Amino acid sequence: MPRTIRITRSHKLATAVLVAAGSVTAITATGGQSEAQPAAAKSSVAAEKIATGVPTAKEIASKRAAADTAAKKAAAERKAAAEKAVAERKAAAKKSAEKARSEKQAANRSTERKAVAAPKQYKNNLDGWIRESLDIMKKKNIPGSYEGLHRNILRESSGNPNAVNDWDVNAQNGIPSKGLLQVIQPTFDAYHVKGTPKKLTDPVANITAAANYAADKYGSIDNVDSAY
Repeated sequence: MPRTIRITRSHKLATAVLVAAGSVTAITATGGQSEAQPAAAKSSVAAEKIATGVPTAKEIASKRAAADTAAKKAAAERKAAAEKAVAERKAAAKKSAEKARSEKQAANRSTERKAVAAPKQYKNNLDGWIRESLDIMKKKNIPGSYEGLHRNILRESSGNPNAVNDWDVNAQNGIPSKGLLQVIQPTFDAYHVKGTPKKLTDPVANITAAANYAADKYGSIDNVDSAY
């Protein structure tokens, strides 16, 4: 016959305590797991971010600084290149101007040399002799005009540079008048103009010496209208 077990009040209290203790243990265990799970999840997310190469704020700032530096360097290089180009253009323009000026000066010197090497040409006739004499007279400040010289030459010698007066008093004294303006040798020697031939019958020398004499005695060959 089965034995009947009596459950007393003490037994009931003991059982309740055990049940409560088990519940607390279960709750503690469950709570620890729930707190551990979020921490593990966070660590997993951070590891995932590092593994996928997502940059940090420090890395982003560093890259921005490097980009700014590179941009400033590029701008400085462009500025330097532009300034160099401007300086080169200025130097080229200056060199070109100096070359042009040098060539112009060389051309001027060449022209001057040609002018010196090629003196003015005069015709070998009465017109040419008078014009050459006038140019010499101008340099020596001897007064006289083309008309005055031409008029007196035609009266004295008819334009013959070798004309000789062998009948007047000078001829009788052994010093005949000769040349275009009928000059005697002593007068020619006294009034000869430097730069002309020292020959009495040379057309230019004769005209220039006579004009020099007339300027001294009459003020100008233009003032002579007869034998002088």
